[in-house]
Order: sequence, then C-alpha cells, then structure tokens
Amino acid sequence: MRKQVLLTAGFAVVIGLGTYLYAENNAPESAGPSPADTQTLKQLVHDYSSRSITAESASISSTQLIVKESGGKSATYSLPDDEFFVSIAPYINQTHPCATHSLTGCQGEMVEQEFNISVQDTEGNPVMDNETVKSQPNGFIDLWLQRDKTYHITIEQNGKKAESDISTFEKNDTCVTTMHLG
Repeated sequence: MRKQVLLTAGFAVVIGLGTYLYAENNAPESAGPSPADTQTLKQLVHDYSSRSITAESASISSTQLIVKESGGKSATYSLPDDEFFVSIAPYINQTHPCATHSLTGCQGEMVEQEFNISVQDTEGNPVMDNETVKSQPNGFIDLWLQRDKTYHITIEQNGKKAESDISTFEKNDTCVTTMHLG
C-alpha cells in the first residue's frame, strides 16, 4: 500500500513538472517592461545600438523592441507608454532609406563622431539645448522623446548643419536617415 502511494505521488510530481516545463517552453515570446524595467529596456536598446551585445536581429518600432537570436528564439518588449525612441544618422555623403530602425543592421556614415544637437517642441521649449552627443558605432544618435509630440531638431558639426521636424506618434518612423549636413 505504501509503495502504491509513493508511486502515485511520484507520478503526480512528474506530471506537474512536465506541465510546468511545457508551459514555460511554450509561453508567448512577448514581454513588456514594467515601469521599474524601463531603464533596463533602455539599457538593452543602448547595448544593441552600441554593438556591445549582438543578436541575429534587433529592431525597434514605435511600440516594440523585437529581438531574434540565432537559435530561433525571439522576444518582444513593449516600449514605455510615455516615451518614443528615434535614431538619427546624420550624413554628408551616404545614407540609406529606413523607417523601422534595425539596431543590429542599420549603419550610418558618421561613426563615433561628436555633434551638437538642439531639440525643441512646437512651443519652442528646449528638450536639448546645443548638447554635445557622440554617435554610436553604428553611426546613429539615439534619442528618447516624449510621445505624441512634434519636435524641431538641429544637428551641427564643423560648421555644417541639418534641420528637420520629427513626430513621435505611433505611426511615425524610428529611423531618420534624411538629415544631410550641408
């Protein structure tokens, strides 16, 4: 009788463990950051942009960071509700068309160079006021701006200047490759 109880209990444990492992391995490949995880998410985006970590692909839309690893695993992270990510590649000679920024694929012309950047909202309030920013190894400058607004951006380097208006609504692009320094 005792053997039968132990056998039944062992069987129940095996079934429970198997169910747990199955559920864990087949869980949706989506995760969204809690407010406490926003800094962790921003650091992850920065690490892909700066090429300090790699993946088969990592792209960022207006609402999600999507990472695909070489083993076929993928993860999707929701971006903060109040902040919009945009990556800008100023250029002099070469650019590429882009809408959704690929943190692991897009390559800008001006790698690890310093620029002076000013960003103003439509009311003329400064978000950045002639701040010196260095582009990433991918040639892009990453900015986190308040969502659902329009901004005027000025980028300057060595007497050359580019200006553009960008918006941070859900339908807007996260990759800006049209700012020609002239």
